[in-house]
Amino acid sequence: MIKIENLLKVILVMLMLTSSFVVHSANKLDGVRIWAAPESTRVVFDLTHAPTYTHFTLTSPSRLVVDLKGTTTALNLGKLANNSKLVKRVRISQPPSKGTLRLVIDLVKPVKASLFSLQPTAPYGNRLVVDLDASRSSVTVGQPSKPTQKLRDVVIAIDAGHGGDDPGSIGPSGIYEKKVVLEIAKKLQTKINATPGMRAVMTRTGDYFVNLNKRSEIARTSGADLLLSIHADAFTSPQPRGASVWILSMSRANSEIGRWLEQKEKHSELLGGAGEIIQNTDNEQYLAMTLLDMSMDRSMAISHNIADDVLVNLGKVTRLHKHKPESASFAVLKSPDIPSILIETGFISNHQEERLLTQREHQNNLAKAVYKGVVNYFETNPPVNSLMASRDMRKHNVRKGESLSVIAHRYQVSVTSIKKANNLKSNNIRIGQKLVIPRA
Repeated sequence: MIKIENLLKVILVMLMLTSSFVVHSANKLDGVRIWAAPESTRVVFDLTHAPTYTHFTLTSPSRLVVDLKGTTTALNLGKLANNSKLVKRVRISQPPSKGTLRLVIDLVKPVKASLFSLQPTAPYGNRLVVDLDASRSSVTVGQPSKPTQKLRDVVIAIDAGHGGDDPGSIGPSGIYEKKVVLEIAKKLQTKINATPGMRAVMTRTGDYFVNLNKRSEIARTSGADLLLSIHADAFTSPQPRGASVWILSMSRANSEIGRWLEQKEKHSELLGGAGEIIQNTDNEQYLAMTLLDMSMDRSMAISHNIADDVLVNLGKVTRLHKHKPESASFAVLKSPDIPSILIETGFISNHQEERLLTQREHQNNLAKAVYKGVVNYFETNPPVNSLMASRDMRKHNVRKGESLSVIAHRYQVSVTSIKKANNLKSNNIRIGQKLVIPRA
């Protein structure tokens, strides 16, 4: 009998300990944040532990219901800051069972919802992220444009990295990369829009997150001739510093071509009229592969040339970490049809460069350097049917190994006409010299 009593006591203690453990290990909702973009919204639930959740949608009216198991909260969601055009409010509703926290996102209209959890990353802890996108049903991609004789602008898509719930790298004094790069991007936008024949398109204009695939999609639907992604580097130690420019690696390029090939509905989007012609033919995949290869080769060649020009100009206003364009597998550079480069404006993890990156004058110098590199390329290589191509004169920056005869052959003009346009007395030219190239 005594043994049974002892056994019961042990079981009782274990049950008490287990109960205590459950109470202490229960999840807690500490905060809710709403990040609004023009056509999407991100809702972030801050939690003490990794969430266990389910979700479903309701109509009439539109709602997204999220059930967080083993979760409690003391938050007053009635005071939640909200500037979203998609979310009316976030509220707590009657739970389906004890120990479950039911959250309801009342929506303005039906949206596509994507939910995923994130592990702690400074300055945030565990999070459940809800991405709401209303643009997919309203945006039409790859529609053939109507024939027009109007000369077009050269379109530059400017992508300020990170944003919203994604701060990017954080400097020693707490400066966020997302803030610095948006300021630089806006200065670059102003310079491009002030240039006749050029127009800038921003992938984000405020402090909100844009999906990486969406950034490329914005560039494509805008008819961008180039995508520039602006970032600030970081390292585990404060010593590294300097700017660098990156282009897509060949391994990532090949994998992206394979991915696009599998999506037959995207062929017309990427290849325009050629995609429609080859669609549903016996050799569609092989023809698409050939055309995509050609498109990627062209894009990477243009990217490399522009990266060279941008690096040269960055080297005049700041220290360089890499003196030649580097290649990497950055997701934002993956489009096979759009030349794309990623610019690391400096190391925000370095005390001195963090301070520089927050200064308006330095930001302006960086934007001007990128601008000069881009303009130099498109003045020399203006797209067909663009205002830049219609100008009587073009400009060329002399590079190492070039002679007047090489340059004349490239532009299909005579050496004499180049000398006459530039008042040259001899055939001698120097690296870095700017030449005016007359039309043939």
